[in-house]
Amino acid sequence: MHTPNGILPVDKPAGWTSFDVLARLRGALGTRKLGHAGTLDPMATGVLAVFIGRATAAADRQLDHDKTYEATLRLGLRTDTGDVTGAVLETAPVTAGEAELRAVLPRFTGPQMQLPPMYSAVKVNGQPLYKAARKGQTVERAPRPITVYSIEYLGSPAPGDHTLRVACSKGTYIRVLAEDIGRALGVPATLAALRRTRAGVFDLSQCHTLPEILEAAASGALETNGWVLPVEHVFAPLPALQVNDGVRAHLFNGCPTSRFAAAEGRYRVYDAQNTFLGLAVVEGGVLRVEKLFCERN
Repeated sequence: MHTPNGILPVDKPAGWTSFDVLARLRGALGTRKLGHAGTLDPMATGVLAVFIGRATAAADRQLDHDKTYEATLRLGLRTDTGDVTGAVLETAPVTAGEAELRAVLPRFTGPQMQLPPMYSAVKVNGQPLYKAARKGQTVERAPRPITVYSIEYLGSPAPGDHTLRVACSKGTYIRVLAEDIGRALGVPATLAALRRTRAGVFDLSQCHTLPEILEAAASGALETNGWVLPVEHVFAPLPALQVNDGVRAHLFNGCPTSRFAAAEGRYRVYDAQNTFLGLAVVEGGVLRVEKLFCERN
């Protein structure tokens, strides 16, 4: 099959790491050049944007890194991983219910500092924390700034379980938030389920399951069904700029274009045929290429 270039939003299955998903897709998509944005824990499901081919360079240039999750909090239980897949460290009677939970939630919205969990990919002195955690070690780590924009109570699917919708910034650990909420309630807490419903500009409505994607790839439908989104999708918030063939040649050669009549700022750039070329910046009347996402022809 022709290897696509673009972004494929996947509905990650439970029990898979984000890396497992990429490994499974490499053969199906006919390329080793795959990346993803925003790692999900193995137990978590939902939006995982997979970047294919030349689009991989866009993964760390996204403008919107905010996330939305549906998280089920289990009260009365604490584990070493912060979720139900870990070893139980503590159990206690559940002395708080919906009313008490709703009362403490406002404390957890807004800008705050959060301590990354030991079972995380955060690196301290070049080593991921989870490697030390697996050896039973605890590493000194610094709290990091995050923002929780909103927490909405969605209901109680089972006694002691409560589901929340959390909108937050990049780098927010919902497992830590769950434990902190439990602490505020005076009971141990852990994460029973986690589903990411939005990651940046991608949401669940654009996602497809791995079996669906593998079947479409095998039949050749993935090239025509519109599931692979164009790379410029992640840059939609930027203004568009159309350039003539002379400026296009300058961009491809890495040459600045002086006395360029456009407002200062960052742009999505298209050629005269409306083909997306990449990103460029106008500073002091000079247009400079930032990153090209198309082939020269």
